[in-house]
Amino acid sequence: MYKIMVREDLVPGIHMFKVEAPAVARKAQAGQFVVVMVDEKGERIPLTVADWDREEGSMTIVFMEVGLTTRKLAQLKAGDSIHSFVGPLGVPTHIENYGTVVCVAGGFAVAPIAPIARAMKKAGNRVLTIMGARSKDLLFWEDRLKACSDELIVTTDDGTYGRKALVTEPLKELLEGSEKIARVVAIGPTIMMKFCAKTTEPFGVKTVVSLNPIMVDGTGMCGCCRVEVGNETKFACVDGPDFDGHDVNWDLLAARQRTYLDEEKTSLERWEKIHHG
Repeated sequence: MYKIMVREDLVPGIHMFKVEAPAVARKAQAGQFVVVMVDEKGERIPLTVADWDREEGSMTIVFMEVGLTTRKLAQLKAGDSIHSFVGPLGVPTHIENYGTVVCVAGGFAVAPIAPIARAMKKAGNRVLTIMGARSKDLLFWEDRLKACSDELIVTTDDGTYGRKALVTEPLKELLEGSEKIARVVAIGPTIMMKFCAKTTEPFGVKTVVSLNPIMVDGTGMCGCCRVEVGNETKFACVDGPDFDGHDVNWDLLAARQRTYLDEEKTSLERWEKIHHG
């Protein structure tokens, strides 16, 4: 059992847990993920690492309530325990001094982009960060991103905070500018990552994305997380989650993510009926 040391409700429907997991914290790196089980009969879900503290022995995860398991996870509070917390899994984001790096975060992906931006900055890069959300009340961790960025651009779809724009608009402007962009890291909803990759492709700037297909064991055994990258089948859990966005078959990924939507909706409705009358 893994004790929740701290719980924080960041914005409506998005929560942060600091979890006591010293063995995981000792080896965690930016870009990796953990697989969590709320209880011994629960499903296994992957959550990207948002932060860690090796001395404290803690791991920070951020999650959004989207289905049954994340809804059950959101019922827990500080002092409660999570049944299983496996990791760190996946290949860490490749970090080196590229020059100028643009980090793009959509929605709650601000959490996994933060340690990547921090590591890129530590490696000597000039880090330009774009963070976007649908509206002001869904933005969080702006201060964290500002602390590890040379420049931070905030966008909202409805214009309630920062610039009224999609994240691809300032991304294109940076690519068209006089400063040479060496690499782009984009994390967020599938559709957002797809269009970030489409935006950078004409400029020939390598764009790293973090894929989030359906996943079960997280160790390459079940094959559930297979994705098509460069016309080859890859497993997101052991070959990724980072891939070159220009090589991803985005339509196939989106189709596979919709496979169990009806079942997920039904399971959540049944659980809510039992627990909330």
